[in-house]
Amino acid sequence: MAPIPVTILTGFLGAGKTTLLNYILTERHGHRIAVIENEFGEINIDSELVLSSDEEIFELTNGCVCCVATARADLLRILEKLLARRERLDHILVETSGLADPSPVAQTFFVDPVAGGVNLDAIVTMVDAKHAAEDVGLNQQAVDQIVIADRIIVNKIDLVDHSELAELEKRVRALNATAPILHSSHAKVELESILGIGAFGSQRASFSLDEDEHSHDPALESASFVFERPFDRAKLEDWVQALVAERGDDIWRMKGIVALASEPRRYVLQGVRRMTDLKPADAWGAEKPLSKLVFIGRNLDRARLERGLAGSLA
Repeated sequence: MAPIPVTILTGFLGAGKTTLLNYILTERHGHRIAVIENEFGEINIDSELVLSSDEEIFELTNGCVCCVATARADLLRILEKLLARRERLDHILVETSGLADPSPVAQTFFVDPVAGGVNLDAIVTMVDAKHAAEDVGLNQQAVDQIVIADRIIVNKIDLVDHSELAELEKRVRALNATAPILHSSHAKVELESILGIGAFGSQRASFSLDEDEHSHDPALESASFVFERPFDRAKLEDWVQALVAERGDDIWRMKGIVALASEPRRYVLQGVRRMTDLKPADAWGAEKPLSKLVFIGRNLDRARLERGLAGSLA
């Protein structure tokens, strides 16, 4: 059977994640969705209480899944149990705590054996239109969540005027230059715009998972590159491995569409901190092969990145 797509839903405290989940679970959309919620709590998980074949919502309550190893282990156990009845599911939503950095959650899907049964689809971040400016200014978690997103939902737009919304989107764009921005009131969005968008696809473990916690500078930047010549796959993979080994803590996200020499298909490059994946996609067909890559992080040396990429061309 095809892997079950998984969407990571994140957003700072009060952004509207629970409202979105309620909307998804009550709307008649025809999707069979399991939701895994992660919040802080003092009670350890008891698998008999967490998972029931009659439930749609499963709770992780023994810590933040982004930073507690036992919580991530419990997440994997729940995923394994969901896979045992995969024929009943179309999609899985993992809601992180409002205080979570979603990067380690995404990394989990790069390295664990359950990745063969589930497929990380995208990271969706909710932003509170009314309070996000203050959140981003004061809380690194809010910055982390925007930077890593594949889709950004600016929620509660009914509470701000046009100029406030435009200013907020300008700040969001300074942190994430590529993710599409959706608008919503009361977290109502078209599900097709956040589920099944294929931002990641299947993953293969390229590097070991870094369990260390890091503090981050909110002064982020992005660097984009376009190459008409195809890449040599071995050279590109060696360069990427060396780059993340040296600068993995500073490069929060890399993503791109890559043309490889003698390959009729596009390849998709994805990276979350020290985890990367290069996988085949659809054929170029009549379209001229063209590589486009984006790096998001801090202290990016654009000239050095360009030299490294140029040196990886066929």
